[in-house]
Amino acid sequence: MLRRDLLALGACAALPALPRPARAVVPAGGDKPGEVVRTHALSLLAPPTLPADFAHWPWANPAAPKGGEVVLARLGAFDSFNPYILRGTPDIGIGLIYDTLMAGNPDEATAGYGHVAETVELPADRRGVTYELRDSARWHDGKPMTAEDVVFSFTALRAHGRPFFRAYWADVAEVVAESPRRVTFRFRGDDNRELAQILGDLPVLPKHWWEGRDFTRPSMDVPLGSGPYRLERFEPNRSVVYRRVETYWARDLGVRRGLNNFDTIRYEYFRDTTVAFEAFKAGQIDFRTENVARDWATGYDFPAARRNLVRKEEIPHEIPTGMQCFAVNLRRPLFQDARVRRALIEVFDFEWMNANLFYGAYTRTASYFSNSDFAARGVPEGREKAILEGFRGRIPETVFTEEYKLPVTDGSGNNREGARRALALLRQAGWTVRDRRLVNAQGQPFEFEILLQGATFERVALPYVQWLERLGITARVRTVDPAQYQVRIDAFDYDMTVDSTGQSFSPGNEQRDYWTSAKARENGSQNVAGIADPAIDEIVELVVNAPDYEELVARTRALDRVLLHHNFVIPHWHSRTFRIAFWDKFGRPERNPRYGLGFPQAWWIDPARERALTEARRG
Repeated sequence: MLRRDLLALGACAALPALPRPARAVVPAGGDKPGEVVRTHALSLLAPPTLPADFAHWPWANPAAPKGGEVVLARLGAFDSFNPYILRGTPDIGIGLIYDTLMAGNPDEATAGYGHVAETVELPADRRGVTYELRDSARWHDGKPMTAEDVVFSFTALRAHGRPFFRAYWADVAEVVAESPRRVTFRFRGDDNRELAQILGDLPVLPKHWWEGRDFTRPSMDVPLGSGPYRLERFEPNRSVVYRRVETYWARDLGVRRGLNNFDTIRYEYFRDTTVAFEAFKAGQIDFRTENVARDWATGYDFPAARRNLVRKEEIPHEIPTGMQCFAVNLRRPLFQDARVRRALIEVFDFEWMNANLFYGAYTRTASYFSNSDFAARGVPEGREKAILEGFRGRIPETVFTEEYKLPVTDGSGNNREGARRALALLRQAGWTVRDRRLVNAQGQPFEFEILLQGATFERVALPYVQWLERLGITARVRTVDPAQYQVRIDAFDYDMTVDSTGQSFSPGNEQRDYWTSAKARENGSQNVAGIADPAIDEIVELVVNAPDYEELVARTRALDRVLLHHNFVIPHWHSRTFRIAFWDKFGRPERNPRYGLGFPQAWWIDPARERALTEARRG
């Protein structure tokens, strides 16, 4: 999922991170040095809990009925069905048509089980991984999925896909199709111990369909897939309908039994969040994840909700919450001084916002790895301190002596102490107030633009603009549509914007795309702030190559601490619950997966509830 998609979920959101595969591989058969391991699953932190012949996920209902339609809302527009490249705006549901080598289990923090790949083989030297594909794996046109398809997919994504893929798989030296069903990835070394598993995330694309087509260009051709749904029809920028594939090759596998129960999934596109909410209230949309605290608190007092035709639930989750923030663009000279960046933090009054805008729903985020073991705390000690000592003189000295803390106000909206601290920092950085405007030694005013996607975040940005104005800073809010927003984000064409960096249960290769110097210069990367610091580059590589979980914790806390003390961003807030609302026509399993919601994959249309809902709405 792209940053654009995360932010499209709604403003004032505490966006849960997307779990990614984590660290040192723990195969089902053990991990003895010098042993070739052949297994059905890979995991990290703990062995996989399910055997090779498991019938279905413990959180799925294998007897779930098939049928019916679910209608979901999406913001913005689309002009492509290729979600893997920078160009174009893809439909968000297109991933439904593809399968991956391995399938993650959201009930386990780090496990992946064979999907397109039936077995995984780890060589004795751990300098590669081999996936053996299932005989039964088929494209929707009936042709078998082959190792050549895997090679094509990897090569196309790394060469022409979004920069994330190049960062994520940077340590793969080559990929070889050894036979029609056997594909081997060879690594540059043996230090990157999560690499074998994250390659299981590879979406497999049909080589024969792409021949003669340009992978680098947006396309509205209906693509060929292998997954549980196929793209049935669409109206550009308005709606897309996916239909369940009755003959889906994996329907009876344990990783798919009881899932993908709706006959059709329809996405309706809206330009505005308010209009999308009104469509939900009118019954045109079936299910909604609510990320606006104000709407959650006050927006569900409408007739259908009062009659219990619409259900509203708050479900706790255990997912790391990462960092949502206002990110400055360090590529702009205005934000290069850390004292200036800290001043911008000092005047941000979270306590006032939480009380007056968010109904007390959120907790302030004070870590890039919030709600996880990897969040820095206190002052560094033990192994973490030893790691940081190797960078002394190249990182802020406060890393060693001060716990990172965000300012706290009384919530009254009168943040005089914060303004005093901010002005003192700005004076140290060479800024002075003249005629109520903050200017530098050359008389140039301190002014910048806050780029937003959609209007909902304006209620956060506009008070912040007023607080900055008290310092003599002129900040302007510019709101653009999702397509324009993504183009400008990919080109790093902004002064400040809202950023959301998800984190996993075990950080690894994706950190390169977030924080490293190379990615600060590569359009389309996820290094939104433009961080380019050789010391941070080196710490990121330490994280990627951590040999075990304890060392990973120490190295990631060191990274978190250095990022925080540079004051690159103005941290926002987070929540540890899913807030959902839906029309009461669904059935669902007895419990959610531990680290996910299970919708729409594991839910279904309950015929009795749907009939009752239809009758009630007629009345």
